[in-house]
Amino acid sequence: MAVTRVDLNSDMGEGFGAYQSGDDEAILGIVSSANVACGFHAGDPEIMARVFAMAKERGVAIGAHPGFPDLWGFGRRNIPFSTGEIERLVAYQVGAAQAMAAYAGYKITYVKPHGALGNLGSQNREVGEAVTRAIKAVDPTLVSLSIALGHQERAAREVGLTVASEIFADRAYEEDGTLVNRKKPGAVIHDPDAAAARVAQMVAEGAIETISGKKLETPIDSICVHSDTPDAVALAQRVKDGLEAAGIAVKPFA
Repeated sequence: MAVTRVDLNSDMGEGFGAYQSGDDEAILGIVSSANVACGFHAGDPEIMARVFAMAKERGVAIGAHPGFPDLWGFGRRNIPFSTGEIERLVAYQVGAAQAMAAYAGYKITYVKPHGALGNLGSQNREVGEAVTRAIKAVDPTLVSLSIALGHQERAAREVGLTVASEIFADRAYEEDGTLVNRKKPGAVIHDPDAAAARVAQMVAEGAIETISGKKLETPIDSICVHSDTPDAVALAQRVKDGLEAAGIAVKPFA
């Protein structure tokens, strides 16, 4: 069956106080879902309220984007929390997102873990299950936006949560479907045209393409474009244009 629609998401609200990261307003004019930082790896109540309000004005779906409490490392460093601690730090951040969304007159519809927490939940079964338990405990109607082919995706399905499977427009994949480490050459894709062509092909084929060209079949419900790179706006726009040119509408999954 031909794919007719897909979600395009981006991580947003990742400044802190007077410090800005990415162009949230420009990205919100392109994507269909916004993953908003909850104050641990980035973000604060002022930024959260502002991004939620802008998303509401534009009809962009919103989700909580919980991460490790790691402002210095932008949530991209693994921190050895227990699974119980991970459950509680995720639950805490989801609650914060729900509160600030309500303050802005809007509602979060999904949860997507950030950075090291997201990757760890995808690669480590116990962490994926801990994240899933936290989401279900806070609000079982929330969608689990999970890295395709990972442990969190499987764990969420097993406990009855609605799952949206995610691929990345601007990241390369290893042979097992995990993301290439950012420290390796070619891990981040900066060319908008290359990213757009690659994404349109993966969505049409229903498969991730690895660095060797191998295809790994998977549902693809959402595509992530990171907002904290210099070429993020151009890349997001080109990816969206490429999908629409292929007859694939960009709409929220939730």
